[in-house]
Amino acid sequence: MATLYTHQDQNKHKTWLLMAVFFVVVIAITWGFSYVYQNPLILYVGVLFSVGMNIWSYWYSDTLVIKMSGAQPITREQYFYLWNAVENLSITAGLPMPKTYIIHDDSPNAFATGRDKEHSAIAVTTGLLATLNKNELEGVIAHELSHIGNRDTLLATVVVVLVGFIAIMSDLALRTSHLGGGRDRDNRAGAILMIAGIVLAILAPIVAQLIHLAISRKREFLADASGALLTRYPEGLASALEKISAYPHGLARKNTAMAHLYIANPLKNGGTASFMSKIFSTHPPIQERIATLRGAEK
Repeated sequence: MATLYTHQDQNKHKTWLLMAVFFVVVIAITWGFSYVYQNPLILYVGVLFSVGMNIWSYWYSDTLVIKMSGAQPITREQYFYLWNAVENLSITAGLPMPKTYIIHDDSPNAFATGRDKEHSAIAVTTGLLATLNKNELEGVIAHELSHIGNRDTLLATVVVVLVGFIAIMSDLALRTSHLGGGRDRDNRAGAILMIAGIVLAILAPIVAQLIHLAISRKREFLADASGALLTRYPEGLASALEKISAYPHGLARKNTAMAHLYIANPLKNGGTASFMSKIFSTHPPIQERIATLRGAEK
């Protein structure tokens, strides 16, 4: 029977598997480059780069995520209400208080990041603070703390780095395809890299979405349930999700690679979501989450 602890173990295993696949893929790609150019140094650099990226994504990806989001650290004096909510709920959850950040954006949203509970952070937008009341804000904070406690944040944060790297590799293949000189072998090498670049450019968004989908959408339902258990008031989070979903616009500082981190889709543009976007969404429909939370009260 699946439990919170099996979910935590699955997240750890998925993280190591994802990093191992990344290691193998980078080596395979750089081997291809070294074969085309008959230069083994490219492969050696690829091995070092792959190892370095895995280490960096584990230890520092949360720092990158915070910078990508434009979040700024807060003090108790600046945002006393928010600070107290995070501090009190952290004590209730038995977690160290995460670093707390603010994002200056009118769109109500929030996310959690970090490799473990001792190195974690929560960021919320100014729009969230302006939109929600006390119970609703506590519901959102409890949800994000649950992601930290459930160990969702390590896997979700590492994915940000690896998805971004896929786009870089496709761009690199296309750019290096123009480096061939006048010799036949160089021209053949350029043609091979051009083909590889085109294939990567086509496959990159698909692979990125598949990696995103490795972050099971069930994690949001589990964090909702854990957060409701923490506050003992499911309606607070349900009402918060209603207000968040009602806001027509996404974040001004959009980034597809980290969209899965937020409590709700930060990329919305006020239009109706297409059928394909629903299929590839990293979040379950908010109406389903609201219905589940309100059903739990009955």
